[in-house]
Amino acid sequence: MQLRDALRRTAPGAPSIGAPRAGAPSAGALRAWLLRPAGPVAIALLAVVLAARAARVAVAFAGGGMDNAFVVHAGQVWLHGGAPYADRRFLYLPSAVLFAGAQAALPASVLRVAAPVVCVALIAGGWWCALWLFRVPARSRFAVLGLLGLVLAWAPVGHLVNLGNWTAVSALALPLALLLADRGRWDAAGVVLGISVAVKPLLLPVVLLFVLARRWRALAWMAGLPAALSLGAALMMPDPGGFFTRTLPFLLKGGDALMRPFDSSLPAVLPRLGVPPALAEGVALVAAAAGVGCAWLRRRRAGPGPARLADTAAMLMLASYLVSRPSYDHYLVVVVPLLLAGALERDSVARSPWFWAALVPQVPEFTFPLLDASTRRAFKDAVTLFLLASALAVRCARPFSARAAAEPAPSGDRALPADRARTTGRPVPQVPLPPSGRATARNGVREGSR
Repeated sequence: MQLRDALRRTAPGAPSIGAPRAGAPSAGALRAWLLRPAGPVAIALLAVVLAARAARVAVAFAGGGMDNAFVVHAGQVWLHGGAPYADRRFLYLPSAVLFAGAQAALPASVLRVAAPVVCVALIAGGWWCALWLFRVPARSRFAVLGLLGLVLAWAPVGHLVNLGNWTAVSALALPLALLLADRGRWDAAGVVLGISVAVKPLLLPVVLLFVLARRWRALAWMAGLPAALSLGAALMMPDPGGFFTRTLPFLLKGGDALMRPFDSSLPAVLPRLGVPPALAEGVALVAAAAGVGCAWLRRRRAGPGPARLADTAAMLMLASYLVSRPSYDHYLVVVVPLLLAGALERDSVARSPWFWAALVPQVPEFTFPLLDASTRRAFKDAVTLFLLASALAVRCARPFSARAAAEPAPSGDRALPADRARTTGRPVPQVPLPPSGRATARNGVREGSR
């Protein structure tokens, strides 16, 4: 026997290399523990935390938050016959005026409570949609502890609720659309994203996902819905061209003195460090193009499970955050819960230490020297954005390991072969049954059981 063959054999009774030691918890045991149902105490604690988060905003902030107050004011102006784009801070498509007007029609006391409650509900709904995408039970310990961690230990969630920003709609729409696409309902996914873009055009980069997947009808839904709603709203408002003459130039210039200190995009942060603006924009464009290229690579490889959709969409969003202005920390609430929900997948980016290193600057009350002032927070946000984009880009560009392909789905692999075929685009080979269990075409009776 050759030495190479001898080394491949394991002596009887000898422990295999890499096997867990006796008494040491294994990754499988930890996963099983996380997937067990959470107890009533944990669920009640989560409900109290979510309710307290919404109640704080309702008590401390009029109008449901500063950003929500801006759009409500624009809706009030429109309902009274004025031009909503007279206020440069209304940074949305004309279709958003319809939703702003609906909010403005509510009594102030109702709006003050409803806005934070809806915002918290949208964030929680997005988290649960992301869990269902990865087939993780919604009542599992992982689901409850994960949402608790996001609300209590990650500042962008708190900032989003405090502001009442309409980014919360995107935080629900993206995982919901990916969940529908993973189930083969691409047109419904296009409708969901189209409505989200009509409210706030944050998810526009996801159109590239439909292009990469060659889902043209879903792409038409996503583009056609906000276009039709915007056209209808433009016919009902004075000066709809203000979106092109005032709002877009305002955004392209980086906003005003109130917005710029909080903008974490590369074209905004690098000039504050002494980089010439032209060079900063060039660096941002190159970084964004590289992110789109990594998303394309990730889409080409099937990979195991629904992570292909989540990684591709998240990479497109992070690439847009690098270059688009403005880019705020609460935009990350659209991406991070989606990536965190896949942490039980073996090759998930959430298992990378760089993913968690990127989240450290956003831990509440964790400050850096010289960055305590709120106007310098954008530097910490830029570090988080760049590390997240880099970690996910590496994940998208590298090939998958054989161990990840062989690992079962986290929830007991409830995915059907047809679902896998729709997700990966590859046919699933049919494994023939043994003769004793082969079903006949007559009444589904097994031959071996006659």
